[in-house]
Amino acid sequence: MANMNEKFQDNIDEYLHQLVVFSLGVEEFAVNIMQVQEIIRMPEITRIPRSPDYVKGVINLRGKIIVVMDLDKRFGMSQKNITDESRVVVVDIEGTVIGLVVDSVSEVIRLQGSNIDQTPEIITQSINAEYLKGVGKLEDRLLILLNLENIISETSM
Repeated sequence: MANMNEKFQDNIDEYLHQLVVFSLGVEEFAVNIMQVQEIIRMPEITRIPRSPDYVKGVINLRGKIIVVMDLDKRFGMSQKNITDESRVVVVDIEGTVIGLVVDSVSEVIRLQGSNIDQTPEIITQSINAEYLKGVGKLEDRLLILLNLENIISETSM
């Protein structure tokens, strides 16, 4: 268990974190704002034959082709219909730009590292623990912090 704690501590520091908060179903997730390039309305997405089922396809964003991933499918959650609130969060992870389909984006928050805990085992049983950095406590809400590096590692094209 100590090894897991050490690994967790490597992912989180005690400083202030700026996070973009979005929802998938009833859960709220957050990613580091420094990894978010922009948030766009749902564009026309072109399917890619024989791509993994969680890859929705590609979009043309101002002349650049970007892979779009369906986070619901990536996490094995039940898929929702696209609505007017649906967005694509365009992220840049160490030079790899990818779009993440989310149900809605709600806000940008600041969260102290001391308000971030290790992900409870019950959550890591339903979502691959490698995809998660921890759980942020914000007043009466819990935010699941995502490890984007591991989420996109298999989809880099």
